[in-house]
Amino acid sequence: MKTTILYNNSTYQIDLSKPIDISIPLTNNEQNPIAWYQNAPEIDPVTMGDWIGKVSEGKSSTNFNNIFFNPHAHGTHTECLGHITRDFYSINQCLKQFFFTAELISVEPKKVGEDLVITKEQIESALGENSPEAIIIRTLPNPESKKHLNYSNTNPPYLEDAAAIFIREKGIQHLLIDLPSVDKEHDEGKLLAHKAFWNVKDVNQVNDDARFNSTITEMIYVNEEIQDGSYLLNLQFASFENDASPSKPLLYKIEK
Repeated sequence: MKTTILYNNSTYQIDLSKPIDISIPLTNNEQNPIAWYQNAPEIDPVTMGDWIGKVSEGKSSTNFNNIFFNPHAHGTHTECLGHITRDFYSINQCLKQFFFTAELISVEPKKVGEDLVITKEQIESALGENSPEAIIIRTLPNPESKKHLNYSNTNPPYLEDAAAIFIREKGIQHLLIDLPSVDKEHDEGKLLAHKAFWNVKDVNQVNDDARFNSTITEMIYVNEEIQDGSYLLNLQFASFENDASPSKPLLYKIEK
């Protein structure tokens, strides 16, 4: 059913019954993506003596699982600048609004030496005159196997810092990408794209004009059927007081 939404003094027609989920679900098997040299997530029933929190075991009326995971390593997650700062900042405090205008673009990273890099020129060309609140970057090629990769020690593509600066200067507040990081896997801790996007000049003493309410969402997956273009983004996440949280970004096609 089409719904008219008033947002930032503009009206949008969307169908709330047709969300487009671009998150990767968290599982405890080989289907789960992994990064940063971690093992797979663990989802196991609580055990206390001979009692097991699993209905199928016949000793519990409920399923009662413990879950061990790392939001940065185990799937779609949204992070705030607290990811790179000495002082603690929580995604739950930094992000208080959850709907945004968004532009989905597809980019094939360029070969630069041994690396594959998303450049400023590619982002600028793909965005054109659009100035959304959020940008969603789908890298090409785009096999479904992205949802199940172990990225550790594979040197995945990344965003050059000039591209991150361009995105920041364009006024884009939220960056979503289908990679484990916007930065190079082994970069000696420089984190140039993270720092450029959040405008963090010193991680030990955060500058007043750093972008406290901006977020980066990594390890999304945007399948082939979803066309590049303009959407409304609903950026959902769990209420963790942590620098990052597992998240569920949903897109809604803007009806003409």
